[in-house]
Amino acid sequence: QVQLVESGGGVVQAGGSLRLSCAASGQPFNAYAMGWFRQAPGKEREFAAAISRNGFSTSYADSVKGRFTISRDNAKSTVSLQINGLKPEDTAVYYCAATTSLVRLTLVSDYDYWGQGTQVTVSS
Repeated sequence: QVQLVESGGGVVQAGGSLRLSCAASGQPFNAYAMGWFRQAPGKEREFAAAISRNGFSTSYADSVKGRFTISRDNAKSTVSLQINGLKPEDTAVYYCAATTSLVRLTLVSDYDYWGQGTQVTVSS
């Protein structure tokens, strides 16, 4: 079992930045690839970014490339998502997720554990 707790959400004006963090506990953190997903009201949960277990490989949804940066600190058991150039369409609940999978990492079904989410609201 892995417990995940997100933090760092809030209300930000368009063009601003936020840094989301996710703290993991319960199992060796470096055994899991990590991902960030988001879910806007009335929409399905969608992939935003993922990072491999050692942090050497990352992937991003096309809609966030160039604005989102995922990183991890295995010594602190944390994964972060730096979001720059926020847009109103980035408004969503952002979820951290963990998986033992070694492939893909872009689908909700690829992940085994989820946090409770943190709300990001971007005002225009």
